[in-house]
Amino acid sequence: MPTFNQTTKSTNHISYMVKIYISSFLYYKQKHHITLVLIQIFYNIITKSMAEQSYKYVILGGGVSAGYAAREFAKQGVKPGELAIISKEAVAPYERPALSKAYLFPEGTARLPGFHVCVGSGGERLLPEWYTENGVSLILSTEIVKADLASKTLTSASGVTFKYQILIIATGSTVLNLKDFGVPGADSKNILYLREIDDADKLVEAIKAKTGGKAVVVGGGYIGLELSAALKINNVDVTMVYPEPWCMPRLFTIGIASFYEGYYANKGINIIKGTVAAGFESNEKGEVKEVKLKDGRVLEADIVIVGVGARPLTALFKGQVEEDKGGIKTDAFFKTSIPDVYAVGDVATFPMKIYNDVRRVEHVDHARKSAEQAVKAIFAGESVGVYEYLPFFYSRAFDLSWQFYGDNVGDDVIFGDNNPTSATHKFGSFWIKDGKVVGVFLEGGTPEENKAIGKVAKVQPPVSNLEQLAKEGLDFALKI
Repeated sequence: MPTFNQTTKSTNHISYMVKIYISSFLYYKQKHHITLVLIQIFYNIITKSMAEQSYKYVILGGGVSAGYAAREFAKQGVKPGELAIISKEAVAPYERPALSKAYLFPEGTARLPGFHVCVGSGGERLLPEWYTENGVSLILSTEIVKADLASKTLTSASGVTFKYQILIIATGSTVLNLKDFGVPGADSKNILYLREIDDADKLVEAIKAKTGGKAVVVGGGYIGLELSAALKINNVDVTMVYPEPWCMPRLFTIGIASFYEGYYANKGINIIKGTVAAGFESNEKGEVKEVKLKDGRVLEADIVIVGVGARPLTALFKGQVEEDKGGIKTDAFFKTSIPDVYAVGDVATFPMKIYNDVRRVEHVDHARKSAEQAVKAIFAGESVGVYEYLPFFYSRAFDLSWQFYGDNVGDDVIFGDNNPTSATHKFGSFWIKDGKVVGVFLEGGTPEENKAIGKVAKVQPPVSNLEQLAKEGLDFALKI
């Protein structure tokens, strides 16, 4: 079976090629009396070869992990025609964090091709041409609807079958949609989500159309905080709504959250805690106009942005691979329970050696590193060493910038100035468990200081006096 080794945006392109070939033969038949049998044979050969494509390696998914895996494949010396990336998106892999940050700035500073992978980690920007030059088939706008791991085949929505020898599952996550929970009016226009570049484009257009209007942001996590800031910068009046007692409860303590809530309030953002969006009303155009809260309040809205979480895209593989903690269970090399099948990024539940635990991590840092680890293991086996990952998260909004390393368990010790009206707004927190520092958070750190807190979380130095630790604060980290 010949390999279809070229960059293509859609299998529709294949159908178009077939039509051209057939039209040419029909014309040739009229002139030279070629039998219809020969034409049919030729047609069958073309359609069969185009409907079945075969690769040694297939990466399923076109997100961050796919791009970083492709770069590692190139480093390992993959041969032209051996590797394909299959993505339902229409563009080459890109750095997703840009979508909730500079992409939404009024001047739109982040635009493709500027943030294709692997610029997020300071590497080479992999433009579409890079894949062609390196013999990687970039198969875009192609949704896989069936995966048969036993026969090593993937089937697209248009009926094309892709065969592989080794598969990397890099399908990532999808947002939780309020329509799936039966929230009345959740299908109104201008109720938006953010996961992919198409979502970001819709959001940009809505912001332009509703500048000076009102927005309600449902959710107080990453998306809620970053998009609330972006909307405010775009001169949109913002109200945040979330059910928890403080923002970002999965990571922040009340001491950390109080700073951000105070800072956002000082920027003019209204925060409503302890309730949820229970329904939406739309106008005659079908656009959202009101958000009904569970506590009975009603908020005017020209735009609603929902950020209430995500779920890993594993449905294609249900019942075929072992799962754990909502993801596909892997070993320290990201091998699944099925031979020749790997899972990376958001979908992988893997052994986190530093905590002697298995976890699933949704963050771009892990998406990059797990992809590289899997590809190295494909070529070198277990000689690459187990995956020694230290959890890392970060965010930027307004003129704020924080980083967190490690685990947020045990006793928390806040240090520095967490007054939201402070001119410096530099503060942080240590987490202490079993007499050791296991996690560190820092707002407003320099590159040197951020590197220092990462080292502390990895080394896990002993601590006996929490009051002294609070006094030393950042100095404790800098001397480790």
